[in-house]
Amino acid sequence: MNLVAQLVQAAAENSEQSGNVMLETLPFFFIAGGTFALLGLVALSYRNVANRHAAKAKAWAAEHGHEGHGAGHGH
Repeated sequence: MNLVAQLVQAAAENSEQSGNVMLETLPFFFIAGGTFALLGLVALSYRNVANRHAAKAKAWAAEHGHEGHGAGHGH
């Protein structure tokens, strides 16, 4: 018996099972949606972080003689 025949036979044996595939996969939808919402909240929590620390950045730049973050500064 080849692979195709085995797959057909397995499908025929399992075709008697009743059930709604949509209801069986619904928990995965809620888990994925909850995870996406949680990650969205984490990303939203970082909003406006740069502006909250603008005064510190300006003070540090004035103290160290830098006007900004220039690229290629040697770190």
